[in-house]
Amino acid sequence: MGRITPLDVEAAKQDLRLRTLEPIGYDFGRLIYLSSLRDFNTGEYYHQGLAHSFSEQAASAALAGCHEEVFYRLALSPLESVLGQVERFIRSSRSDLEKTVNAWETLEAYRVMIPSVCDRLVAELFRSNVKVAMEVLKSRGGIHAEKHPAALQRPLPGQ
Repeated sequence: MGRITPLDVEAAKQDLRLRTLEPIGYDFGRLIYLSSLRDFNTGEYYHQGLAHSFSEQAASAALAGCHEEVFYRLALSPLESVLGQVERFIRSSRSDLEKTVNAWETLEAYRVMIPSVCDRLVAELFRSNVKVAMEVLKSRGGIHAEKHPAALQRPLPGQ
């Protein structure tokens, strides 16, 4: 196996951004996608298309890098943005909205979205923002908003 260069990784990241991540349309969805490509036993990432076009090593490094970039961008964005993205993801699920919110609260599935290498305080901020988003959705009837579209337009508490 040859040595990968930063140029190999950057080319793989660009390919990943343009072909895969951009069409997803929002960072919370991108974060879920990227974290799903990580083997939770080893922490290694794998994407067959990237590995075929570049190399397994370049693809894994590109995936890890993009995962960190998307994570930090979302974790450090305003709470209102996080709320909107969490709501968008939950609504995209074909599952019962109330069950989805309850499962996310109970299982804390969002924890697997945190990159292996990241600042502990930023990780805690991310977890906190997702928890707050869930509470806001529940408190404003967001999990039943399909029946009441006006609920989507209510401001966050304190606004």
